[in-house]
Amino acid sequence: MTDDLQTPRPVQAVFLDIGETLINEGEIYGRWADWLGVPRHTFLAKLGALLATGGTHMDLLEYFRPGFDLEEEERRRAEAGVPNGFGADDLYPDARACLSGLRDQGLYVGIAGNQPVEAAGRMAALGLDADVVGISDVWGVQKPAQEFYERCAQLADVLPDRVLYVGDRIDNDVRPVLAFGMQAAFLRRGPWGHIQQDDEALSGCLFVLNDLAALPRLVADHNDRNAA
Repeated sequence: MTDDLQTPRPVQAVFLDIGETLINEGEIYGRWADWLGVPRHTFLAKLGALLATGGTHMDLLEYFRPGFDLEEEERRRAEAGVPNGFGADDLYPDARACLSGLRDQGLYVGIAGNQPVEAAGRMAALGLDADVVGISDVWGVQKPAQEFYERCAQLADVLPDRVLYVGDRIDNDVRPVLAFGMQAAFLRRGPWGHIQQDDEALSGCLFVLNDLAALPRLVADHNDRNAA
């Protein structure tokens, strides 16, 4: 990666999560609601209730279809012409400019999140401006395992404390990142971003964001002020 060895920057690499950081999952959940025959507002309301009590999206699908088999339902959806997944229309409007703005600073920019193997092809089709795209099921390790963040630092070839990880979840994208010794930026959007609360964890974040538009400037200013 590009780096001035005489004045090393505090942030030399930035990794961004995928779901609800770069990809808006609202329509993805909406299509699942349609498939299961549940009104979308009811589906999303139940999702919020489950997340607030420590549940997951898989608990949501199981609630509306007991015995839910994700692989089988995805096969049936594909056969019906309504496959699961995301595309260009699901990309948040601020995603491309954010990635390009970070790359323009000579930073190593990565995308890495918990996603199925199929997401690798979908991400590649988006043509995003990043040095690497990491998919958990391709790597064989998922957040919040420490090995996931180790892989990010190894790919960027910088020390963990020079890596900034950006995500929308306190449990997956803030606490374990800080515990590993990376820097964290919390993005307050999507269900997890608005439901999860932990002031102590957030106080350890380099940035708390409402969108990605300001991130390139924040990183540049931070590096300018703190280069040593």
